[in-house]
Amino acid sequence: MRYALIGCGRISFHHIQAAKNNNLEIAAICDTDPKRMEEKQPLLGHVNKYTDYREMLCKEMPALVAIATESGKHAEIAIDCIRAGCHVIIEKPIALSIKDADQIISLSEEKGVFVCVNHQNRFNKSIQYTYRALKEGRFGRMLHGSALIYWNRNEDYYKQAPWRGTWEQDGGALMNQCIHNIDLLCWLMGSEAEEVFAYTDNLKHPFIEAEDFGAALVKFRNGAYGVIEGTTNVYPKNLEESLYVFGESATVKVGGKSVNEIIEWNFADGLDDADDIKRIFSETVPNVYGYGHTPLYGDMIEAIRKGRQPLVNGREGKRALELILAIYQSASQGVPVKLPLLSGSAVDFKGRFENE
Repeated sequence: MRYALIGCGRISFHHIQAAKNNNLEIAAICDTDPKRMEEKQPLLGHVNKYTDYREMLCKEMPALVAIATESGKHAEIAIDCIRAGCHVIIEKPIALSIKDADQIISLSEEKGVFVCVNHQNRFNKSIQYTYRALKEGRFGRMLHGSALIYWNRNEDYYKQAPWRGTWEQDGGALMNQCIHNIDLLCWLMGSEAEEVFAYTDNLKHPFIEAEDFGAALVKFRNGAYGVIEGTTNVYPKNLEESLYVFGESATVKVGGKSVNEIIEWNFADGLDDADDIKRIFSETVPNVYGYGHTPLYGDMIEAIRKGRQPLVNGREGKRALELILAIYQSASQGVPVKLPLLSGSAVDFKGRFENE
C-alpha cells in the first residue's frame, strides 16, 4: 500500500516507524522545510521529497496519507487528500472547529475513503484490556472517571515551533497535551457527554495565547460523571498522566508516562488476579508517545482492506475535539454548556487571556 507523510516535525518519527513496522510502501514525504525532511533520511532511505503536498498527491497518488502538521492545517490538508481519493490518518486533533471536523467526516463518506484520528493510546495494552472489561459489563453501572494530566512545557518548547499555543493553529494544554486522555475518558465511560462546566486559565505561560490549565466537570448521558484536570505548569518536569474509571463493581487506575501501566485493578467478580493483570497488561515506554502508533496503523490498514471503519474514525476523533471546545465555551462564558455543539472553533477564543 503506497503511503505518504505530510509534516516532518517532532511526531513524524513515530509515524514513519509505524509505517515501516506495517510494511507500507513509503513513497514520499512532504514538509515546507527541506531541512526537516533531510533529518528523516537515515530512517527512510531514498524517498521522494516535496514542499508542496498538492504536487505530491498528484504525482505520487498514495493510497494512505498521514497528516502530522500543525493542528490548524489538519482540516484543509485532510480535505484535499480525501478529494484526491486518499485514506487519511490525521494527527490529533482532527481539526480545530466543529465545521471542519464535520466536513472531513461527510466528505470521506461521500468519497468512500476512511479517516483515522491519531489517538494512539487507545491501543495501549492497559487501555485495550480495560475497554474489554467495560464491554463485558464487568464495571456494572458506570459512576465516574477522572482524566489527570500533570505535565510541564517550558518556553523553549514553544520557541521550537511558533504555532504552538496559538488559537489559530493549536489551542492550549487541553487541545494539545491533554486531548489523548480526554479521548480515553470519553471512550471508557461508555456514553456521550451531555453537559460540561469548566474553568481554564493561563497561569504562567504569558508567551502563548491559550490556556496552560483547565479543570472541567462532565456529565454523561448514562448518568456518569467525568473530571478533567490538565496542566502544563508542573515543576520541573512531567509528573503523571493517569486515568481512573469507577463503576459500581470495579475500580481501575491506569497511569505511567502515557497511561500504559495498570496501577489498580479491582473487580467484584474476582475473575482475574490483579497482580497478573498489572504484569501482563502494563508496558514500560521511553516517552509520552508510547507504542500505540504501530497498532493504530495496523488497524487502519486492516480497515481499508476489509472495508470497515477504523477504531478511531472521524466521528470518534470529533468527540474529544467537541468536548474541549465545549470546555472552552463554558470557561469563557462562566456557564454550563450542553452537548452536542452545533458550532465552535478554537479561534473563537482569540484574546481570551490578554486582559487577565
